[in-house]
Amino acid sequence: MKRLVATFALAATCLASHAACDTGLAERLHAKLHPDRRLDHELALCEPWRGVLGRYIVVLPLPRASSQQELSTFDLDVLVVQQADNGNTDRARIVSRLYEPSALTEDAIRVSEIKLDSARYMLGKDERAFGLRITHRGASRTNPYESERLSLYVPQGPRLLRLLRGFEVTLERGEWDASCAGSFETVRSGLTVLRSESHGYADLQVRQTRSVSQSSTQGDECVTREQPATFRTATLQFEGSVYSVPRGFTAD
Repeated sequence: MKRLVATFALAATCLASHAACDTGLAERLHAKLHPDRRLDHELALCEPWRGVLGRYIVVLPLPRASSQQELSTFDLDVLVVQQADNGNTDRARIVSRLYEPSALTEDAIRVSEIKLDSARYMLGKDERAFGLRITHRGASRTNPYESERLSLYVPQGPRLLRLLRGFEVTLERGEWDASCAGSFETVRSGLTVLRSESHGYADLQVRQTRSVSQSSTQGDECVTREQPATFRTATLQFEGSVYSVPRGFTAD
């Protein structure tokens, strides 16, 4: 019965958090913190921090003016927000915050989505991090490109620390003639929290899979040949301010 009550309580809290976001929490915080800046509503994020009762993550992408039409730059305001005990979202308070000037830049590769990572990152006894996944997508038909990059944040009182940035979770790219002939590459990486630690934070193990295929015209058919997948692993260690990411595991 106690477990059932706890389950219902957690579900109710999650629903309340979703309701807070649905009623415009991100927009209210934007109006309060950046009344003179434009908010990119399509990229803005507001999600409950699952497993942390009463808290949710808000990300405010703020476009910067640029003299170049092809270039767009965004500041990011990343917030951990505590819901009021009575559920009044107008009285929600900012617990931790990191304002990142020029955090995102796009030219031919556009930022298409910012989402909250659902994994549970326990980096220490009382150090729980959350992840943001940012998707970058190209517009070229003959040079398809999509990359999903992970950043990890951990609250430290009023400050929010970014411990990992630019770790490439997924990469899909290729080059072809828009008919058949071409080559394509897919790289997928996953993180596992280890029991070992460096400078107070748990080490992270990376497992990466890389697949390559080539297509060519043979007679009247387009034939695709898959090369054997390759695998590799690495360990990311905290170096005192950030996790060190080996070459090949971050976006180019």
